[in-house]
This record gives sequence, C-alpha cells and structure tokens, in this order.
Amino acid sequence: MKRIKSDKIILSGRIFDGYIYYEGDKIVAVTSDELAYDEETDLCGLYVSAGFIDIHTHGGGGYAFEKSVDDIVEGCNFHLSHGTTTIAPTISAAPMESMAVSVANVKKAMSDERVKGTIIGSHLEGPYLSREQAGAQCADFITAPIEADYMPILEADGDSIARWSYAPENDEDEKFAKALKAHGIVAAAGHTNAIYADLKRAMAEGCNLVTHLFSCTSTITRDHGFRRLGVIETAFLEDDMYVEIICDGKHLPPELIKLIYKIKGPDKIALITDSLHLAGTKETHGFMQATEFIIEDGVCKLVDRSAFAGSIATADRLVRVAVTEADIPLVEAIRMITEVPAKIMGLDKKGTLAAGYDADIVAFDGDINVKSVFAKGEKVI
Repeated sequence: MKRIKSDKIILSGRIFDGYIYYEGDKIVAVTSDELAYDEETDLCGLYVSAGFIDIHTHGGGGYAFEKSVDDIVEGCNFHLSHGTTTIAPTISAAPMESMAVSVANVKKAMSDERVKGTIIGSHLEGPYLSREQAGAQCADFITAPIEADYMPILEADGDSIARWSYAPENDEDEKFAKALKAHGIVAAAGHTNAIYADLKRAMAEGCNLVTHLFSCTSTITRDHGFRRLGVIETAFLEDDMYVEIICDGKHLPPELIKLIYKIKGPDKIALITDSLHLAGTKETHGFMQATEFIIEDGVCKLVDRSAFAGSIATADRLVRVAVTEADIPLVEAIRMITEVPAKIMGLDKKGTLAAGYDADIVAFDGDINVKSVFAKGEKVI
C-alpha cells in the first residue's frame, strides 16, 4: 500500500486535506484517516488532482500521431510530462488509406509497454468535414461520408477508435452517425456548417459533442430572411450537448471563454489542446498532413496568417489560462480536464480521485507547473 499526502487534494468541487491511498494501479481510499501503508509521497504545498485527460491532440514534443508507433509513443509520453495521463491521439483528414494506417498504429501503441499513460483510442478528425469550415484541414481530402470507405476501417479497427469528428449536415439519413453508434464510437460535430435541424438529427443518433467550439463551427445564418441557428447557438441551447474548447488563450480570448463557461457551465465543457506535433519544441514551421503552418504569437497559423492551424499548448497551460485569464475557479478548471472528458468518453474509472478509480494523479504548484505525475500507480515524473 502506498499513499500520497497533501493539504490541497482537488476533489469534485472542493479542496481536501488528507491522503490518497493506492495499491497497484487503483486508488484504495481518499481520506483523512490514518491507514496502514508501506510508502509515502509527501506533496504538501502542491495541488494534487486526477490525471489530465486530453481527447483532442495531434502530437507534441516533435512527434505527430499520424506517423509511426514510435512517434505515437514518444508524443504520448511528452504530454504525460505536462500532466496528461490519458490521451486520444488525433488523426487529421487524409486519404482513407493513410488514415487507416494511422489508426492501426495507434491501436498497436495502445498495448505498447513504453507508453507510460493510457491511450484510449484514436480520434479521427476528418475526412468527412465541411469544406466551408475546413480551417487548417486540407480541403483536397475532404468528402461526404462514403460507406464503402468507412465501413472497412470500422470493421477492422473500430474497437480502437475512441471518437470521430464529422460534419453532420453532409451525413445523408444519419447513416454515418448510426454506424459510429453501432461501434461504440463517440460522434462529434466538428469542422461543420450545420444548422440547428442538422445537429438535432445527429443528436438523436448519439452526436452530443462539438469539436473545438468557435473554431470552424457555424453560427447564425439567414435563409430568405429567416434566421437559422448554427452549431454554436445549438450547443448553447441544448443542455445535453457537450463542447470542447481550445483553452490556450489564443484560439479563444478570455472573455469568450468566460461566455462559454457562463452558458454551458463546468459540467459540459472539456478543455483540449488540439496541439500539433511541434508543441514543446522551438520549431517555427511545419506541416499538418499537407497543410503548411508557421508558429508565432504562441499559436500555429496558416502561412498566409488568415487563420489558426492548431495549438502548441499542453494540458497544464489550458488550466493556467482558464484560471488566470478566464477567472474560472481552479476546482472547476480541473473538472473540465478530468471528470468531463472522462464522462464524454465513457471512461468509468478515470477523471476522479476516488476508491476504485485508476491511480492517475498529477501534482502542480500554484502557477500550474507540473511537479509530479503518477500513471497507473507508477511515479513517472
């Protein structure tokens, strides 16, 4: 039996002074009681929370998740050093044959012992997106859902696909959404020009998540004078809809983060990095699939500077921005990067410090600098 001692343990909605007891890869108890133990880690003075969960990231540390198993391993371990103990490697739009290879590589990495944290499966962001909302996704690869293309990958490796972002307005008769639901894959509306009616039909088939709200998501339009809600307004209106936000302080200004928080609340928002592979490096130029980008002002941009192309954020930065720039209480910022993504993805034993849950734990100081990380009960940082 091991225990962690801290006077700043972050539980759901409160900060607790006590102990986290864990054995192997599971938490045994979170209590102020003195229980028998064999080894103690004293983290008093540091905040201690459940490990961070990033459900949308393209890579980091110089490693892209569309590449080899080795790259996936290294990219996941890079993010682990910033508190991310659970991760969904994201694959951008590309020819389906290429995306299928990337999915297979993520599946191999899921059982690779070199991965210190937990890979919950891949996140496919494309190719079934909106050309009008492509953003940094390469328009050459974007298409409406094609059953002959997506069914083989679902049948071969659907058990390793955690989520799939797509544009619901292009999903005829919700056939693609139904296929995702049948395979237990989380459907997310992303890079989409959908209107309210489109999203309501998708929601009926299980699509209850919006990919990076305000980034490549539609807003109010007019049709012969009649106003129609877009994805943004639908997400605000529908209580059952979760949203993820790139809380890097660049994609969304603090006042917009505050607005989203005010409307949706901490139980419906997941913080995500949407980081590209150059996060954590000193490089200033790269490619995301076929899309060229530069890095300046702390964010990735298309080379013509017409739009952002992704982030160079890590999970600790998301929390720091939420707390210091958007004035969100620390316990709620932590909820949005632990409990909420765990609930979205159906991770029953992650995202919370409680008996029976995975011993994924991160400790950080008052400036949200990660000082220690435990993954599956092992101290890795």
